[in-house]
Amino acid sequence: MSLTASVWLVIVAAFIAANLPFVNHRWAVVGPVAGGRKPLVGRLAELVVMYFLVGGLALLLERRAGQIAPQGWEFYAITGTLFLTLAFPGFVYRYLLRRHG
Repeated sequence: MSLTASVWLVIVAAFIAANLPFVNHRWAVVGPVAGGRKPLVGRLAELVVMYFLVGGLALLLERRAGQIAPQGWEFYAITGTLFLTLAFPGFVYRYLLRRHG
């Protein structure tokens, strides 16, 4: 896989993973269906787990491409805010556009 394809794979995986907690009624995407409604705190916890899963995928692809570059706290701050930005469409769908009842 080329480096460009790896980058696009991580971006698409991050977009999908960031929105899954908001468009899915199951716990941890494949678990049991949440009774009633999933609370926002639960969705945010799933979002953090998804962030680390996508980070693991990115680390795996970077290891396959060559040497892993060391990262400081700035890298994780930027990727975390980017992940939250990618989650915005799912948040808007769940809490602002979808009519309840």
